[in-house]
Amino acid sequence: MSEVVLDASVLLKWFRTEGEEHVQAALGLYSRFSAGGLVVVVPQLLFLELLNAAARRWGWDVDRLERFAADLELLGLEVRQPSLVRVALWCGRGLTAYDACYVALAEERQTVVVTGDERMIALAGGLARPLASFSV
Repeated sequence: MSEVVLDASVLLKWFRTEGEEHVQAALGLYSRFSAGGLVVVVPQLLFLELLNAAARRWGWDVDRLERFAADLELLGLEVRQPSLVRVALWCGRGLTAYDACYVALAEERQTVVVTGDERMIALAGGLARPLASFSV
């Protein structure tokens, strides 16, 4: 069984595909995850980012947001918090604290973060892989 850290740019595509790039790659990762062939590790902040996108970007109403939040809790993602010192190190290298959280977690878990964020890919080196590289 393999393990990856997925950021919000990837997981958003699991819930809404309209207007998104690399949807098939994201859904391929979801298929592996739901079949038990992929462990997905995320920091707690992922859930806040997803709720924020659903509320602000997609304009979902409160009832839909509450259902979404409940569904997120049942998804079965492995939630882990990286060391704040490691997050600070990645912030010092130019990442936002939010993006640094994903990279630090991947570093601690000795895996990679899969993302659509070009800046994260550029700054994190081998710890970040583009979602596009998982195209099916």
